Amino acid sequence: MTLSNTERAIIESAIRDIKDFPKPGIVFKDITTLLNNGKAFGVTMNHLYEKYKEYNLDYIAGIDARGFIFGAALAQMLGVGFVPIRKKGKLPYTTISEKYSLEYGFDEVEIHLDAFSAIPNARVLLVDDLIATGGTAAASVKLINQAGALCVEACFILCLSFLDGYKKLQELTEVYSLVEVK
Repeated sequence: MTLSNTERAIIESAIRDIKDFPKPGIVFKDITTLLNNGKAFGVTMNHLYEKYKEYNLDYIAGIDARGFIFGAALAQMLGVGFVPIRKKGKLPYTTISEKYSLEYGFDEVEIHLDAFSAIPNARVLLVDDLIATGGTAAASVKLINQAGALCVEACFILCLSFLDGYKKLQELTEVYSLVEVK
């Protein structure tokens, strides 16, 4: 399922570009303006619902922090559970974690060990606002699978395709994005 030209225009026009953030030369894609635009947020969520309603999902997993917004809303619409994937040290129960490379070092995400234990071989959709280099998303897919579930697809509102992160992620799962930034 693809966005109509009208839907794409509504979503794209609601995303603000902020030049030189977080550092010079970067154009930050600010989705807070999409979130506070009821029409654009509604178009986004309705599209995701229509796309995923027949996937027989058991859970939506959202990446800290903006993936929580889209993921939790979609989970509620689909009537499935939501599982947060957090930065290391933010979850209160027993966790498993996965490290991933950054430009200068490493970071780590984690998930509760029992996040998917209620449903054996749970089918999970991973959701985040944006895919850039793909490190966080790839680590998240690995965590979902380590926790005994199957990540059936990773979904993003924006794909910065010029950074090729989606290509790395396609080695692990299917990838879908609403808007591509070339």
